[in-house]
Amino acid sequence: MFPPKRILFPVDFSERCSDAARMVETLAGHFQAELTLLYVLEPLTYNDLPFDASALTQEQLNGYLTEELKHFDVNRVLLHGEPASRIAEYAQANSFDLIMLPTHGYGRFRRLMLGSVTAKVLHDAACPVWTGVHMEHVPRLEDIAFRKVVCAVDLGEQSCPTLRWATEFAAEFGADLTVVHAVPEAKDVVSLYADQQAKEKLMHNAKERVQAVKDCVGSSAEISVVAEDVAYAVCGAAGREKADLVVIGRSVAEGVLGRLRANAYSIIRQSPCPVISV
Repeated sequence: MFPPKRILFPVDFSERCSDAARMVETLAGHFQAELTLLYVLEPLTYNDLPFDASALTQEQLNGYLTEELKHFDVNRVLLHGEPASRIAEYAQANSFDLIMLPTHGYGRFRRLMLGSVTAKVLHDAACPVWTGVHMEHVPRLEDIAFRKVVCAVDLGEQSCPTLRWATEFAAEFGADLTVVHAVPEAKDVVSLYADQQAKEKLMHNAKERVQAVKDCVGSSAEISVVAEDVAYAVCGAAGREKADLVVIGRSVAEGVLGRLRANAYSIIRQSPCPVISV
């Protein structure tokens, strides 16, 4: 899983996608990763004229970001079908280590707020997924740096793999790492002495459990345990730390929400910096 040696970059030719390419170039270059650009051509609907756009789309894909990625040996793949399903299936079938795509796109990815494509890829993909809301704020290539990384853990079974990924990433870039855990049930404790003791006990127990997660991966990260709702706590920590990246875990359980739980969705939407979901 780490380091990412095979990176998949689904594209839709939008401005946000072009902005995200600077981050893709940074990570692919640092890790000397094989890079694949993937475009998924959706089936015609009843409103579309009967026209086979494959040849024109392949030509557009072949010319997309050629100058920006001129130092990379880039694979350019055109598939047909429903975008999110095809992206997740292609990533799984070809053993990619990381998928990188912005949370909002226009063009073919424009249909829902988080983006139906991004949300479904986060739900279905087995490998880590990089997402970023504020693509218009991606620095110039020469100014991109990772100095501060925030890793959120929920103390579930994905916590050790998530912190391990964040620890290795931070070490690669010499970044400071803070591990954040939210304790929402301690948020509304009133000021009565007995309730304050209960809050302190909740916070103390949480810190001990976070320390156990750190010990399981040999991390030296700072610990921040916050009596707040999860998304508020994680995104608030990212803002205070001026983080360049947030690392979160996705559920390994199947079910209605699958791998993308409500907290992950909220963190990604609200984060002031890109998020990698492990």
